[in-house]
Amino acid sequence: MTASDSPAAIKAAGLVRRFGDFTAVDGVDLDVQAGEIYGFLGPNGAGKSTAVRMLCTLLAPNGGSATVAGFDVETEPEEVRFRIGVALQDAALDPQQTGMELLRLQGRLYGLNKGDVAARLDELSTLVDIGDALNRRIGTYSGGMKRRLDLAAALVHNPQVLFLDEPTTGLDPVSRLKVWEEVRRLNDNLGMTIFLTTQYLEEADELADRVGIIAAGKIVAEGTPEALKRSIGDDVIVVRIEGDATVAKAAVAVVDGVTSTELHGDELTVAAADGAAIVSPVAVALSASGVKVKELTLRTPTLDDVFLEITGNRIGVADADNEDEIQ
Repeated sequence: MTASDSPAAIKAAGLVRRFGDFTAVDGVDLDVQAGEIYGFLGPNGAGKSTAVRMLCTLLAPNGGSATVAGFDVETEPEEVRFRIGVALQDAALDPQQTGMELLRLQGRLYGLNKGDVAARLDELSTLVDIGDALNRRIGTYSGGMKRRLDLAAALVHNPQVLFLDEPTTGLDPVSRLKVWEEVRRLNDNLGMTIFLTTQYLEEADELADRVGIIAAGKIVAEGTPEALKRSIGDDVIVVRIEGDATVAKAAVAVVDGVTSTELHGDELTVAAADGAAIVSPVAVALSASGVKVKELTLRTPTLDDVFLEITGNRIGVADADNEDEIQ
């Protein structure tokens, strides 16, 4: 489901959070519409989790302002909490409880009566794939099952806005796909606004209506995944080189059809409007320059290419000290 014309579900202006002399979030602006899946993409330490904790009222901003579901996170935190669901990276689950006991407790904490809790759990059993495991102790759950239970706990009170902070980190590929399916169902079936932080490029590409890319506490790019990828060119040729890479870069830069070249270690990235048409000329230019090509790959741009173009780093490389260590 794409964003509608309804008021913003999440809005932030100049949001700042510092830890001592370190600025983890540095003037972030957000405008997430109701019914939108918004992907917050960046490497470890970029400020994603700190921003989410401020939006969820778990951390107070040092500057700027934010509203969630129409309520101010600083002056109306209880109103915000009542309307959001939150699944953070580290699920605080009691291993001695059963999944059912946890979900019932969560419902009662949000003020639901026994009948409402029972009805909600019946809905969640089909919406979130937990199955018979609900009656087992949480200590017997796999990592994927714990993530899905934590997601169900965040949904017991049927929130307007759901915050998922790196929900698939550490999961195997099968469990990750199951979480993706559940996120889509929540959005498609309930129209729920979902704010998803991730460091996985394919996750943001697959799920998000729009993506905000954050680096060193600042949003450096924002748009639909397709628009962001188109912004840096249509195709990318990646060349791994043995020898003088600067010579290779100079040789390729003058090939007709090459729009830009970036060099990072022994990897040369070549952008072109029509990559298929210039693969051969690029290979000829590299051969003539005398360098040895270990690998040459043609592909369409990814969100990692967008991040690389803007910041000079790959998405997997932290651009700041790990924010969790600072907290």
